[in-house]
Amino acid sequence: MSTRNKTVLGLLAAAWMAVQAGAQRSPSTLKVNLPKDAPVALAEADWGESRELARGSALILDLHTSLTLRNLGPRNIRGITLLVVAQAPTPGGKASVSVPGLDVKPGDTFPVRVDLRLLRPATMAGPLVELELDGVLFDDLSFYGPDRLNSRRLMTVWELEARRDRRYLRQILEAGGPEQVRRYLLEILAERPRLDVQVSRALGSAGRASAAVGARPVEIACLQLPGAPLELLRGEAVISGSETRWARVEVWNRSSRPIRYFEIAWLLRDRQGREYLAGTIPGKPAGVLAPGARALATEDAALRFAYSGGQPLVVEGLTGLVTQAEFADGEIWIPESRILEDSRLRRLLPPSAEEQRLAEIYRRHGLAAVIEELKKR
Repeated sequence: MSTRNKTVLGLLAAAWMAVQAGAQRSPSTLKVNLPKDAPVALAEADWGESRELARGSALILDLHTSLTLRNLGPRNIRGITLLVVAQAPTPGGKASVSVPGLDVKPGDTFPVRVDLRLLRPATMAGPLVELELDGVLFDDLSFYGPDRLNSRRLMTVWELEARRDRRYLRQILEAGGPEQVRRYLLEILAERPRLDVQVSRALGSAGRASAAVGARPVEIACLQLPGAPLELLRGEAVISGSETRWARVEVWNRSSRPIRYFEIAWLLRDRQGREYLAGTIPGKPAGVLAPGARALATEDAALRFAYSGGQPLVVEGLTGLVTQAEFADGEIWIPESRILEDSRLRRLLPPSAEEQRLAEIYRRHGLAAVIEELKKR
């Protein structure tokens, strides 16, 4: 082997060793920022198998980190959300981690796993990753944190769904025994109808004129849920084959309280009459939606649907229903379990976070573990 080749190989080996040495960083590259008055404290941080990989002028951070936090407050913690930042302005430079379904007593510790991939400029100084507290939800539904990610609303919905679903499972247990609970959990674990969705950018009025040949307006059927504070008045969208555009749903606040946020789930029907959950349309009224007032929830993006195998789905019809509403005072409405017992909705709407958690306990530890879990709270 020539001297030149030996030199090149030596340089390559040295570079490889340097990469390997720097692939796993020390915990000092991870910074956890908690306010002084935060109800949680960092007990331990493990950088774990986290690695960084250079790609041109950027670093790809493959995070597999475990934090152990301690509850410093006087109330049980039900959920927590952390903001994970490598570089805020960089696309792909930040993400979040939420942990619902907790029941952490004062003084106890609990783990938070961070498994993410982020981007960051290679030349940027300082810690590779910073974790910040966005919010903590307590058992009385009070909240602490800046709530930059709307985590208060999200975690409150998860907690209300958890309480609803646990009540319902206890009722099933009392009425039908353990085997009825088993059947319910097996339905959750069974694969539900799923679609692949491709989202295109929203089009303005000029784009409407160039819509695909065969595009036609359709009425969105309005499914009314008993007890919902909002009533769907009418809806419309444009469909063309496997694509939907410009969905519009008009809602009426039939309650006596102002509403500042709501979500509408919409279901699509294919040519065989089968229905699938297509997504949700958020409603954010300017200010609040006063009692008796109307608002328009819109989805301007073009959505293209396909079956899980990739075959395009031809959209024949659409249905909308209200799935949550937030009042101006922060209280949140969700559908009751008896409403969701409608076989059509139970089959189409995704399992709640609590249902998934209990089903996973059943899968890993069996039915007895689920029944013990239901007895806890």
